[in-house]
Amino acid sequence: MEKLIVLGTGNAMATKCYNTCFSITDGEEYFLVDAGGGNGIFSMLDKANIKVSKIHNMFVTHEHTDHVLGVTWIIRKIGTMILNDKYEGNFNIYCHEDLENTIVTIAKLTLQKKITNLFGKRIIIYPVKNGEKKKILDYNITFFDIYSTKAKQFGFTMKLKNQKTLTCMGDEPYNSLCESFIRNSNWLLSEAFCLYGDREKFKPYEKHHSTVKEASELAEELNIENLVLWHTEDSKIEERKELYTNEGKEYYRGNLFVPNDLEVIEL
Repeated sequence: MEKLIVLGTGNAMATKCYNTCFSITDGEEYFLVDAGGGNGIFSMLDKANIKVSKIHNMFVTHEHTDHVLGVTWIIRKIGTMILNDKYEGNFNIYCHEDLENTIVTIAKLTLQKKITNLFGKRIIIYPVKNGEKKKILDYNITFFDIYSTKAKQFGFTMKLKNQKTLTCMGDEPYNSLCESFIRNSNWLLSEAFCLYGDREKFKPYEKHHSTVKEASELAEELNIENLVLWHTEDSKIEERKELYTNEGKEYYRGNLFVPNDLEVIEL
């Protein structure tokens, strides 16, 4: 059975948890999605018992610091392993077309040339278009533009081996232009910046985010079987699971998950 390994659950400014990123695995290989904002990704991978040598495919949603800067550290690690003959095969990075140059530029500004020389050889970036389908590992994955109001951002929907669908909306609220990719998904991974009652304090709408209430209402309306809420503020990290779950269940009748960092969810 595939598993969703939660590597981070926090927003960009969170300090009590790592930035939101995750991996999907069938026990053999790992499909990594985003990498947080720094080399803390190594600590999270280590704690999750994920060997970097088993990561050959990665998807990067968008260019914001809390999602893309950790990618540079992954490139550095895998590049070094390649140069030392400790990594088999290629490392494949998927992202929307505009993000390829950003990833390469950051890498060239911060990493040694011997590593960046691996681009196009052993480190391959595959730009994807809205609605484009790719076969990654044994999964059929469709990438889609979430029509972000900030930086261009893509999400994806994938068919699991048990024939269920898992959809990642990135870190912004739902746009109805994406309905065909999201409606009736068995699993939906959604941002929920804060509780509805804390919206004046954290001002999620100014940041183009939503609250637990709105994310839960959306999942109910779109007939989502299982909802995972993350990319949150961390002021109530010890009580977050209970508080967010209680609010979400007021508006959503499916299975609600509010994971902490390093939780594993069976899909």
